[in-house]
Amino acid sequence: MSIVCFPFKEEDVSVVVRNVECAASHPRVAAVLCVGYSQGETWHAIENAKPRIEKATGKDVILLLQKRIGVALRGGKGDGMNTALSYFLEHSEYPRLHFYDADIVSFSEKWISKAELQADLDYDVVRHYFPRSSTDAMITWLVTKLGFAILWPNTVLPSIEQPLGGEFLVTRKAAEVLFADQRVCSQSDWGIDTLYTFVIAQNGLRMAEVYIPEGKVHSLYGGLRDLRTMLVECFSAIQSLKNEVVSGEDFGHCIEFPKAVPELLKQKVGYDIEKSLKLLKSHWTPRQQELLHQHFDSALVKGLMNASDWPCWGFADEEAWAGAYLKFLDNFEKGDTDWEELLFKVWVARVLNHTLRHVIRGYDVALGSLRDLVWDTRQRFGMKLKADALAVHPIVISGHSAAEGLAANGALTKSGRKKAQWLDMDNLCTV
Repeated sequence: MSIVCFPFKEEDVSVVVRNVECAASHPRVAAVLCVGYSQGETWHAIENAKPRIEKATGKDVILLLQKRIGVALRGGKGDGMNTALSYFLEHSEYPRLHFYDADIVSFSEKWISKAELQADLDYDVVRHYFPRSSTDAMITWLVTKLGFAILWPNTVLPSIEQPLGGEFLVTRKAAEVLFADQRVCSQSDWGIDTLYTFVIAQNGLRMAEVYIPEGKVHSLYGGLRDLRTMLVECFSAIQSLKNEVVSGEDFGHCIEFPKAVPELLKQKVGYDIEKSLKLLKSHWTPRQQELLHQHFDSALVKGLMNASDWPCWGFADEEAWAGAYLKFLDNFEKGDTDWEELLFKVWVARVLNHTLRHVIRGYDVALGSLRDLVWDTRQRFGMKLKADALAVHPIVISGHSAAEGLAANGALTKSGRKKAQWLDMDNLCTV
């Protein structure tokens, strides 16, 4: 039987304990592994509930403090998940390992059952995906999925529904592949989900995605400032992989069809808009302005400079973000506070633009615009890769990424911007 892992920090203890008990009660679960960031209130709540749960279910509840495995980066989620991988590989009695976020209010036995049933069909990895609000997952859509579409358009990567999801099952084979990869073990921060997803695809592991129709109800954030560290670490993870090669061969990728999205989820806004509007005005430095003028399109420069005086977001459309993304891929420096703040500001502007142009028109329009962005980007960069390969093979021979190949071969205009088919839009802000 399988082992279920809940990595945790400080959460709503009643939710965490309920989830541990739910997992331990499942007939296909032999043990529950709780990996803590620290020994705080949540740790002690699990510790106190452990004897009762073990007696009621006959299953072991294991408490572990996460180890410092990746020492080069900030210690965080990656260390917690890799600690669980290490424990799993040391205990051969468990054939499969499940990961679930500890704070999921809507967690139930169904999450475990659906993953187990797909794993019975010999998939190496089973990922969960679920409906999300039209303003949630802005790092997933605008950083990870877009980056996959730019850099590896002809692979499975852009098709993965929620590549940053922390809810999935791995077999022993998949766990061995992941833990043997030094890039994975080094990724101790928020970038771990990107690395897991990438390495799984690069190694051609069979992957299924199962749909959870009730969604992932969990604690949300306030303003977008709360996501700054996650944004930087997830983008940096993509950037670190940009010269890697992934096969376009289909090794087996199956996705369960989605169901109707609950009405309450369609109406939810995933962040505080009013608080986030102020972010474009704050934390400017002369060097940020210098970097902006040196590397980015003049329309984006003008828009951000205007936004530093008055709330403004119309300039940050899909075209502007895609062009800026390429510049960040080439020039961004993690650990440089000015580069990090500049990335954050451009992303905030893009999120506000999406919210106030698409989300106000309805859920389906908003989600459609995000899917169109990824699809059209994938098509555009896929065709460019094909043209380059048929001509002089600059990408294949040099090993450069798709983004570098485009820049080198003039796919972008001198301004770095090229009009794409999704970009007919209204201007909400004159700049």
